[in-house]
Amino acid sequence: MNRSTITDEGRISRLAPPTGRVSMVLDTDTYNEVDDQFALAYALLSPDRISLEAVYAAPFLNSRAKSPADGMERSYEEILRVMEKLGVSSPPPVFRGSTGYLVDETTPVDSEAARDLVARAHAAEGVLYVVAIGAITNVASAILIDPSIIEKIVVVWLGGHSFAWKDTREFNLVQDIPAARVVFGSGAPMVQIPCMGVTTHLATTIPELEHYLKGKSSIGDYLVEIVAGYTDESFGWSKVIWDVAAIAWLMDPAWVPTSLVHSPIVTAEGTWSFDDSRHLIRSATYVHRDPIFTDLFRKLAGA
Repeated sequence: MNRSTITDEGRISRLAPPTGRVSMVLDTDTYNEVDDQFALAYALLSPDRISLEAVYAAPFLNSRAKSPADGMERSYEEILRVMEKLGVSSPPPVFRGSTGYLVDETTPVDSEAARDLVARAHAAEGVLYVVAIGAITNVASAILIDPSIIEKIVVVWLGGHSFAWKDTREFNLVQDIPAARVVFGSGAPMVQIPCMGVTTHLATTIPELEHYLKGKSSIGDYLVEIVAGYTDESFGWSKVIWDVAAIAWLMDPAWVPTSLVHSPIVTAEGTWSFDDSRHLIRSATYVHRDPIFTDLFRKLAGA
């Protein structure tokens, strides 16, 4: 259900690639694997471009967590760990998010994170960029709690696969399909960063990470350590650092080309459906790997 009173022209204007410094909150399932840590560090190390106002821990469930609530709590702890490794002197506030997923498309999961997003959106002087790199439960819940925040935010979500992919059963999306349906259908200005077929270009290797980051900084050593610990067999192996793409779009939109498309419908089966009468969003079509990693590695090495 489109909950927005934004006109089509107003939405397109809001979706113009940002210039200058932006206000942002980050919603992250940081302990889910090893890429959120890079994205969080990247945002914190880019104060000339990003004013990181708050960080929200998102739920997740896989082999690294016993439940969505456990995944959220582990992510909360990992956010604090990354900030400690960075030695952030005045860190943004960190809030616990949802302990479970939406049961339907009308009932929010109340949490500190969802409530803070509502309050922070209303308090923002300009546009607040809501960058989500996990299950989008917290963001959907905030919209359900107070749909008027749509007038103040732009959602940037790394979720789903490219529209040409055979399905969209991507981890962030498929964990909470009702939440994805809420956000895609809400009318909120949105930039979708697909995984398979787009951010798959953002691959690195342990030798590359060791060359650029090992021994250069505490956070660099930590990131090398967790990536090396992610696999038992590193020979010929590479790791996609998916979530960095969402931060990279804010750093330089030319690094993550996007196009305006009609907001897709997420089906219950985890596929895309299309209706050209729906509102427009931006969707990324490619990522330029080299300038993104060049900027990221230089900042991590100098942290």
